[in-house]
Amino acid sequence: MDHIMSHGRMEYLRCIKPEGCIFCKESIRDDSLVLFEGNYCYIILNKYPYNSGHILVVPFRHISKLEDMFMEEKLEMIGLMDTSIRILKEVMNPEGFNIGMNIGKAGGAGVESHIHLHIVPRWPGDTNFATVLGETRVIPEKVEETRDTLLPFFQKNKEA
Repeated sequence: MDHIMSHGRMEYLRCIKPEGCIFCKESIRDDSLVLFEGNYCYIILNKYPYNSGHILVVPFRHISKLEDMFMEEKLEMIGLMDTSIRILKEVMNPEGFNIGMNIGKAGGAGVESHIHLHIVPRWPGDTNFATVLGETRVIPEKVEETRDTLLPFFQKNKEA
């Protein structure tokens, strides 16, 4: 019999959700998952990823609409997306990516009040029977391990 581990999922399902914004630095953001901070936006690992290496690019300002972003924020968000893709390719060697934003409740936003961009590395076979039949996502690595692998590359990029 095979056993599937989904590290951290039950913790998320059982925990009482704290008040505040998970993306705002002055609120309840998990700083241990931050990989890089720019002038207007930052890069953070998704605490409950769709796949290993699932990264979010988030503006510092607490805004919910793309049209409320300043041009400098938009430009930096795209630049940080590009940097993230380059580093993920170098470190994790994915064969593809899902990139996008879920805006508004009807758009599938889990956090409606703070816009953010998802970057999900993909590999052939990363969606398997567990996802299709059991509605269960298998994440092969703890988020903290992914952070420890990626962080030196983002720090090196900051110095460049």
